Amino acid sequence: MTVSQFKDAKAAERFHTTYEQLLDKLWPASRTVLDVPTRFGTTRVLRTGPEAGEPLVLLPASGGNALMWHRYVEALSRDHCVYVVDTVGEPGASVQTAPIADGRDAAAWLDEVLTGLEATDAHIVGCSYGGWIALKHQIDHPGRVARLTLVDPAGFAEVGWRFYRWVIFGGLAGLAPRPMRPWLSRRVHNSAILDADLMALMRVSVGFRRRLPKTDVFTDEELRGIQVPAQFLLGARSAIHHSGQVAERIGELIPSARVEVVPGSGHALSTDEPELVIDRIVNAAALGGAAGSRTPAS
Repeated sequence: MTVSQFKDAKAAERFHTTYEQLLDKLWPASRTVLDVPTRFGTTRVLRTGPEAGEPLVLLPASGGNALMWHRYVEALSRDHCVYVVDTVGEPGASVQTAPIADGRDAAAWLDEVLTGLEATDAHIVGCSYGGWIALKHQIDHPGRVARLTLVDPAGFAEVGWRFYRWVIFGGLAGLAPRPMRPWLSRRVHNSAILDADLMALMRVSVGFRRRLPKTDVFTDEELRGIQVPAQFLLGARSAIHHSGQVAERIGELIPSARVEVVPGSGHALSTDEPELVIDRIVNAAALGGAAGSRTPAS
């Protein structure tokens, strides 16, 4: 297994130029750039917000980076130190130097990042693939973090044709003329294509060769081992799993977890309902581990 990288220097330059331009444009607050060494490569982390308060660590979805959280930073950093991560192996400012072969390696990478940041008792927020990594980390390194928020996380079903169709149709819709995108967004259940800046970044990411492991499905034993307060936010129309079934399984195996199925939302829950997700993250400490209501999928 090789490492993720750009196909050539020209592709890398094109991406990084756009990345830096969008970072200056979209980032709503001052930031400190941190490069955290790990055995899998150097991880770029953007830090913002006060030193006080429970630290938040935000992990992006597959193919994403810190910029996917640009709508969240201002609200979350008012009362928290926020670390926004470019996952090693994804298109971003991190540089992968050694393969990440499986979930255990992904969990080890995250643990080394948290150690490098000295982020003890952190609240990990993971979207999709980032949610899978966060859960893998909790399984392999229990007690290392204070709580979890998982935004339509992967790892509850084999990735199949529904998801790949969603990705392909979303990518094609993102290339359509801008006036057509709202209609297409509703058709393909992918609000991410309405963010013109992130679509521009996606287009210059085509020269990136991603070499990260596929998500495996969590076993019952693994899920029963989740002891920290955790909340699961699931899109009712998710393309990666059947959210009603996932909610039932979590309720049976992690009775202390809070599970919410968001009606009308899909796998792009973080862009479908950013205010809702922000609210749930901010209130996670107050919610603790108490089980919440489960909104039926629709």
